[in-house]
Amino acid sequence: MLAAVALALVAVPGALTLLLVDERWASLLRVDNGARGSLHNFAVTHTGFVGAMQLISDFGSALSWQIVLVPVVGWLLWRRLPRLALFVVITAAGSSLLNTVVKTSVHRLRPVLTHPVAHEPGSSFPSGHAQAAIVGYVVLLLVFLPILHGVWRRAAVTFAVLMVLAIGFSRIALGVHYLSDVLGGYFLGAAWMAALFNAFRVEGGRRPVDVREGLEPEQGPRLSSTTSGDEKLDDSQ
Repeated sequence: MLAAVALALVAVPGALTLLLVDERWASLLRVDNGARGSLHNFAVTHTGFVGAMQLISDFGSALSWQIVLVPVVGWLLWRRLPRLALFVVITAAGSSLLNTVVKTSVHRLRPVLTHPVAHEPGSSFPSGHAQAAIVGYVVLLLVFLPILHGVWRRAAVTFAVLMVLAIGFSRIALGVHYLSDVLGGYFLGAAWMAALFNAFRVEGGRRPVDVREGLEPEQGPRLSSTTSGDEKLDDSQ
């Protein structure tokens, strides 16, 4: 139920943002152009700021997420947790495909600037970096929350939130996305995660859990064990 409610809460504003972008709503365009212009004017005179924004943006690239998530999938398979590994693969691959489909459908041009500080190919809405940030960090939290407690759990959640916001901000600061592109990426990514959580946890026949406990809290002992799944099985025999 909680996942279904969360899906509705993010899907509705996401769909509204998509509609307003597609219809080129004047008020939204003013906000987009204002945010883009203010940050760009600062960026063109501060090379250090541009470098920092590019570094943060690179952390949200497709290559960066591949470097992070591929070892996670391998580690989960080694732990004999194929369901969690499948969740990571489907979530990441599906999110990328979904972003491509929406980008192709909307076909919004990227911001055009007289003195650009960065260049990106492809369409603008929704931001792939923003969507990947939401999806990537939520995936990591859902997988590892069962073994994070107290200050470590709070630190992980705080770091994830700050990185998601920073990556989205960097895309606007670099002039390669509008504010609505980033918001659209956030909403689309959050809706995708809510749908997948609901599919894997609720429709998968597992008992209801608080999303703050992770996707499979019952796998906490196996996640935190210092031995592989096979070794653990051998020890129990």
